[in-house]
Amino acid sequence: MIRTGLRWLLALFYGVAGYVHIANPAPFLQIMPGAVPFPEAVVFWTGIAELAGAAGLLQPFSPKLRRAAGIGLALYALCVWPANMNHFVLDMARADGGLGLAYHIPRMIAQPVIIWLALWVGGTTDWPFRHRT
Repeated sequence: MIRTGLRWLLALFYGVAGYVHIANPAPFLQIMPGAVPFPEAVVFWTGIAELAGAAGLLQPFSPKLRRAAGIGLALYALCVWPANMNHFVLDMARADGGLGLAYHIPRMIAQPVIIWLALWVGGTTDWPFRHRT
């Protein structure tokens, strides 16, 4: 029951994030590392990936699709981590300190948790909750 609730919550999170990436790409373009080619297309397709992952997590009768969505969203969260780190560095370098450490440190800590959560709610892992025999 907890896994199902968190699966729906994560799907909602990624669904909203996907919509925002497509509807309002400007904030994401600002934090994109300069080495990323075609940043507008990358932001658009990351939004599509988030929406597809969210839809996959919500499939009630397809554990394989939920697992694939969980793996995809975990990989996605891993791949966007450099953009989040870039945002941290650029934001903290601002004269006013940007959003500050109170925003960025929890965000950096949350990234591996989100990666694990996508794998757990997708059914790829039971760690650390496996039953011992």
